[in-house]
Amino acid sequence: MVKDFSDLLENGEELMHLSKSDSTSITNLQVFCYTSEEEEDEAQCNDALNTTVGKEKSADEEALKESAESAVCAESRDEEHVAPEDLQSFLGQLEDPEEDQTHPSVASFQSEPTRKKISFAQLVKEGRRFNIDLVSKLMFSRGSLVELLIKSNVSRYAEFKNVTRILTYHHGNVEQVPCSRADVFASRQLSVVEKRKLMRFLTSCMEETEEQQAYYSRPYLEFLHDQHLGDNLQHYLLHSIAMASPDTPTGEGLASTRHFLRCLGRYGNTPFLFPVYGLGEIPQCFCRMSAVFGGVYCLRHSVQCLIVDKDTNRCKAVVDSRGQRINCSHFVMEDGYLDGDRKKMDTSLRFLSRAVLITDSSVLPGESDQQVSMVTVPSTDGSPTVRMVELCSSTMTCIPGTYLVHLTCQSVGSAHDDLSPVISRMFQTTKPDNHDQRPSVFWCLYFNMADGTALDVEGHDLPSNVYVCSGPDGNLGFERTIKLAESIFKKMLPEEEFCPPAPNPEDIIYDGEPPSSTGGEEKQEGPADEEQQQEPEPVN
Repeated sequence: MVKDFSDLLENGEELMHLSKSDSTSITNLQVFCYTSEEEEDEAQCNDALNTTVGKEKSADEEALKESAESAVCAESRDEEHVAPEDLQSFLGQLEDPEEDQTHPSVASFQSEPTRKKISFAQLVKEGRRFNIDLVSKLMFSRGSLVELLIKSNVSRYAEFKNVTRILTYHHGNVEQVPCSRADVFASRQLSVVEKRKLMRFLTSCMEETEEQQAYYSRPYLEFLHDQHLGDNLQHYLLHSIAMASPDTPTGEGLASTRHFLRCLGRYGNTPFLFPVYGLGEIPQCFCRMSAVFGGVYCLRHSVQCLIVDKDTNRCKAVVDSRGQRINCSHFVMEDGYLDGDRKKMDTSLRFLSRAVLITDSSVLPGESDQQVSMVTVPSTDGSPTVRMVELCSSTMTCIPGTYLVHLTCQSVGSAHDDLSPVISRMFQTTKPDNHDQRPSVFWCLYFNMADGTALDVEGHDLPSNVYVCSGPDGNLGFERTIKLAESIFKKMLPEEEFCPPAPNPEDIIYDGEPPSSTGGEEKQEGPADEEQQQEPEPVN
């Protein structure tokens, strides 16, 4: 039902109603939970058993210690002093080696690695500790977003984790992709000849040559094949480094490869960063900066309609859900709020298929259980290429003992149809099998969402000071997002700099306020100076 706000209008004004964006943004939502209450009861029994055994073991150790002390005291009647090493030797003699071989200790059983069991009740109880992003992206270390965070000094409001591994699904196994010089020489998957070929190719592709230009319009896979690279190297370069498809033009594939290589080594051995607590921290960082300098946020005041001046065709004000008129000079909105009759008619929609999993272990277990991985699953039999981002608990997106896994691909069918075959190959969704090394899934979410890449933000029937931005896109990085944000900013304020370096709040003197008493005593370190701008420092 459309509310009537005509009583808020003045002479020469009209209402422009907005659509409800939530109606089409998320579709085909499906949730699966693979845990049960029985597992919780079993886990509680195991905890009780371990507690009982632990108490019995402590009692035995106390008795053993008392008997040893008594024996030492008895022996000390004849000897004046017992050295610490003699005491340790004496205590060791009290143990019966034959008995230890026949009856293994409880500690030996506890040292065996076991997977954590999570019940449905525990998932619900710990629900606030899971931070699930609707979109799955990573930050290129030399990408537009990182450069903007450094330039504007917004990076002070967030922490970041290095993506520690680049993985790929190859020949039915998950393999680590060697992308840096150290990784290449340490790799056990490549022969010496393959290592030399890979390093030679990575070095040569950094500079544009006539040979490369001759292939620019031909498939990148053909170019890699003609460089006499083996199947393994072609797979790594095409799917994990260039992150391209077999029919991607060579010019585009080489550009992606160069961008990947330029981002290596700035913060770690991969090109990517991920914000602690998830991608939602990035807009919050800019909101904090805006709030420090006077920005005002009206929470839970959704915009219902615009008030437009008929003569100038400009938006003069907005009306919120409480019927309050708020004057404005500019208005920016996501394209989902546009009514169909105001949208550009030839706008075509594409969709993304998304899945989010909570699992008990990594797809490629390693020495550390705190790995952040980017995994590529190439297309097979006409299925789309799937990009997977696996987050550990140190990213603060999931609880300890679990992993949060994001899967993304271009939609062919529903998200379940597109992604469930990949999940079935790489994860256990049935009752866990101790002989199966694949991670077990506790919880799974499927949904489809519109791909903002295919949406045109220009040419709509709108007032001159109303600007449209598209929703999230399927790209891994933020290049398109930053470019669109800067474009809208330049239209609104063409004379202003986009996200200039921000001064320290304590250095600002507002109109009518006296200068700070300490302001002239010593020069403050200004983050506006290029050499002093803070870079996002990854946390270990």
